[in-house]
Amino acid sequence: MSEHARIDNDALELRKVRIGIRMTILYSLVYAGFVGLSVFQPTWMGANAVLGLNLAVAYGLGLIVIAIVFALIYNRLCRVGASDISPPGS
Repeated sequence: MSEHARIDNDALELRKVRIGIRMTILYSLVYAGFVGLSVFQPTWMGANAVLGLNLAVAYGLGLIVIAIVFALIYNRLCRVGASDISPPGS
């Protein structure tokens, strides 16, 4: 592997790591909201939210949908060719 190809590969890996960390932090904040409601306002979780579902079920399904959407977004963002990324420091 040439030096230029290695630098391009390193740049791609660094980009993937940064995207993954940002998405994990964002998802963790949404999940922390779910846990916070469950712990500090458990009665709210039984309230009707949407489509006749209580908040706990609606929020839980929302978390699943968000995880799937994030996976699709991550996949799309990481499908960039090495020629599309400039190496660090350039």
